[in-house]
Amino acid sequence: MKNIAILGCTGSIGTQTLDIVRRNPDKFSVKAITAHTDMISLKKIAEEFKPEIIGITDESSASSFSVNFNCKIVVGIYALKECASYQNVDTVVCAVVGIAGLDGVVSAIKSKKRVALANKESLVCAGEYITNLAKEYNVEILPVDSEHCAIHQCLKSGAHGEIKRILLTASGGPFFGRTRNELEGITAAQALAHPTWTMGAKITIDSATLMNKGFEIIEAVHLFGVLAEQIQVVVHRESIIHSMVEYIDNSVIAQMSVPDMRACAQYAITYPERCDSVINELDLFEISRLTFAKPDTKTFALLPCAVDCITRGGALPAVLNAANEVAVSEFLHGRIGFYDITRVVCEVVEEMNFAQHSHTLSDILNCDKEARRITGLKLGH
Repeated sequence: MKNIAILGCTGSIGTQTLDIVRRNPDKFSVKAITAHTDMISLKKIAEEFKPEIIGITDESSASSFSVNFNCKIVVGIYALKECASYQNVDTVVCAVVGIAGLDGVVSAIKSKKRVALANKESLVCAGEYITNLAKEYNVEILPVDSEHCAIHQCLKSGAHGEIKRILLTASGGPFFGRTRNELEGITAAQALAHPTWTMGAKITIDSATLMNKGFEIIEAVHLFGVLAEQIQVVVHRESIIHSMVEYIDNSVIAQMSVPDMRACAQYAITYPERCDSVINELDLFEISRLTFAKPDTKTFALLPCAVDCITRGGALPAVLNAANEVAVSEFLHGRIGFYDITRVVCEVVEEMNFAQHSHTLSDILNCDKEARRITGLKLGH
């Protein structure tokens, strides 16, 4: 029996992890959960799984929350930390969106919990710090992203020194093949219509701009100890091959399955064992063919911008993430256009190029705040 904490239990990854637990009650027990503002979903989850501790990060939302069983409820800035470090937990699923999830990741590592990481912003913003911390505390980080989960599996076929390239697949999002001019009038509803995956709003917009793929390059650099130039993005519209690793003998190892994030969450919380699947079998005859294309880095300029940020290093990836978080929020609220996201993020990164010389966690957090301030000014706030 594995005892699990789910940070961000009401979101896409959180609810899919709960589905895995629901189907395997003899293997998993949910001891801790957190949410931000969705108290209706949190109450339903709490009453079904009856965790020992519940964290609510938004204090104003917590006033409306109650449960009919005994448990500890933590409200505010320490909610993630307390649930991630809870003594009766051995595996922490970090599924909070944004840099807000960093506290939970750090707390889980320092408490020597296994980390199933779906919060990519932690590695994007503070990848060097997080990976060094994991080594110091001898903690294993298992990626939940479908691409990094696939790479983790493919890397079992060779030694690290034998890696030639990582082939990071991308669906291409809903606007694959569109020109820059065609993207100017895109609405939030159009951008949220992802062709393959069902995800939260923020990550769906990131997929539409290819920012998500840029973040995944940065993640892969930190998770797998490779250089950015060793990573090739491959647009694969069918989303059946989740990523590949090419070795020095030109052998390419691929991981394939139907596109369902539950497979990735299950792999992360059961590794190194596997258990019966919660997803459908892959029918190659039904698929019949797989296609591949190069990404359009001129139209989707956030992808090369992300590569530039991780290549220059320091706190630049944190600047990239902060500017993107602000811009995506503004777009989702209808206050800026779709391509304004790309324009303003690239401008903020260029303006804050000095951040490449900042390396401490304190410096990174300060650069994050400054990037948010500058982005807000550029957007008229």
